[in-house]
Amino acid sequence: MENLSAAIVGKLRIPVPPRDEQVQIVDWIRSIASSYQSLAHNSVRAIELLQERRSALISAAVTGQIDVRGVVEAEGSEQ
Repeated sequence: MENLSAAIVGKLRIPVPPRDEQVQIVDWIRSIASSYQSLAHNSVRAIELLQERRSALISAAVTGQIDVRGVVEAEGSEQ
């Protein structure tokens, strides 16, 4: 439309579901959002744990608490 005004928009008919269906839709969206928040939280926690373990592994390798020479040699021979 060339000339779209508030009056024209105000006259538009927009289908709206009944109130009880709107409540069901909102409840469903909230449950899905809650699931996503839980997944995001678990992912962040897993990343933190992996970073801690990586740091501990590097520290143990650097200080000689574990011997990684065989692992490095094995990786090099696979290529």
